[in-house]
Amino acid sequence: MFPVLENIAILLAYFLGSIPTAVWVSKYFYGIDIRQHGSGNAGTTNTLRTLGNVPAVFVLLVDVLKGIASIKLAYLFSTYSPSSDAFINFQVILGIAAVTGHVFPIFAQFKGGKGIATMFGVLLGIHTEVALLCMLVFFISLVFSKYVSLSSLIAGVTLPLLIFIAFKHDDQILLRMFAITAAFIVIATHQKNIQRLMNGTESKTYIFKKNRNNNQ
Repeated sequence: MFPVLENIAILLAYFLGSIPTAVWVSKYFYGIDIRQHGSGNAGTTNTLRTLGNVPAVFVLLVDVLKGIASIKLAYLFSTYSPSSDAFINFQVILGIAAVTGHVFPIFAQFKGGKGIATMFGVLLGIHTEVALLCMLVFFISLVFSKYVSLSSLIAGVTLPLLIFIAFKHDDQILLRMFAITAAFIVIATHQKNIQRLMNGTESKTYIFKKNRNNNQ
């Protein structure tokens, strides 16, 4: 069991993650519920396809910041030394709470997004190098495949490989578990996308030129 202050931090991290950015933006500025349009997902990609570039960038930035802010709570509520493995492990727990909040937000009937952007924010705050490498893998995949879902899957699977092979974290067990869990979460939350990819009906996203056909 964690001390009272650390339990409070975990709860706050969940509430941070529960901020349903895409849902609130779509409702208060466009008069719709993003979850009832497009793919039905409350995330950046569906916001981009349904509402456009500006709201999509805003949703992306806020969702990433939710992940970063959640792990920064460790500096306010933890008694561990910031350089210790215990501190890193506690940050991972806060990050998991934030991602859980994003996927199951208390402020949006527990129907949220896939948690990718928030997960990236968590990773960016804990291990910047790995996060940037995963982002590079994502964008390279997106440029060549035009599929956001496939790029997310490839980047998600790359994460544990980087943690286990390129970077050694033998004493940070929770970080390694987080990497494995993150990969499984990405796969689990993209089941419909995987099916559409297999059927050839997944929508493409063009980042260097206008999407000519959102339905292809």
